[in-house]
Parts: sequence; C-alpha cells; structure tokens
Amino acid sequence: MTFPTETADRLEIADVLARYAYAVDSGDWDRLDTVFTEDALIDYTSAGGIKGPRQEAKAWLADVLRHWPGRLHLIGAMTIRFEGDDGGEAVVTASFADTLAPAREAIAADTSGLIQGGGWYHHRMVRTPSGWRSRELVEEQTWRTMR
Repeated sequence: MTFPTETADRLEIADVLARYAYAVDSGDWDRLDTVFTEDALIDYTSAGGIKGPRQEAKAWLADVLRHWPGRLHLIGAMTIRFEGDDGGEAVVTASFADTLAPAREAIAADTSGLIQGGGWYHHRMVRTPSGWRSRELVEEQTWRTMR
C-alpha cells in the first residue's frame, strides 16, 4: 500500500467514525447505513444493550435513546491496523466519551437521568464499492456514571 493511499484510507475511516457519532447523536438512524455493511454485527452488551444485525441495532437505538434527546458522543484516540493482502480490511479501535441528557435544554449537572460514560469502540472494517464500512462493532464500556 502506498503512503498516499494509506493516508486517504485513514481519513475515510475517521469519517466513518464521525458519521457514526453524528447518526447516534442526531437520531438519524438511516445514516448508520453509511457506517455499517448490510450484514454487520453490532454488540452493545457491555453497556447493557443488544447484540445483533444492523437493522435490529438501529431499532434498538431508536427505542432506547429516545429517553435521552440530548446526546453527544466524542470519538478520541484511534488505532488502525490494515489487514489482508490488498489492505482491504482494517481493525480499528477508538476511544469514546458520551453524555446522555434527558433534555436538550440547559439542565443542572445533578439532574436525574443524566448519564456520562466512555470506553472503546472496536470495529472490523472492510473496503466496499461505497467506501470503508464497519462489518463489526463491539462497544467496550469501561465506565459509566448516572444521576
């Protein structure tokens, strides 16, 4: 793999992670179709959620996160390791921090229902005709506070 190609791939993978965060925070669930392959497996069990295919995960997120309309996921440090003879697969780990709030308006920091947490997103990504997509996501929730 040449350096310019690898750099472009890394930037595109970072964009996939940003699209994921925006989709979840905005509630634009169909945007997740630009993040995951059609056959993707998504595992939220470390955070008390489900493990299932993309469509099931979209429905679950829409149902659960409606209780927290104020949402912000920040994606931090990431590692990307390309695999396969053609570099068409990548193992991606990215840190995240999130805040889930029971309202979009200003609320007191000690408001009941405010949740903050963080951990790691572990993706197995593949290059598709539409660009990089995640074939598997495992969320590793490492901390959570709830008020």
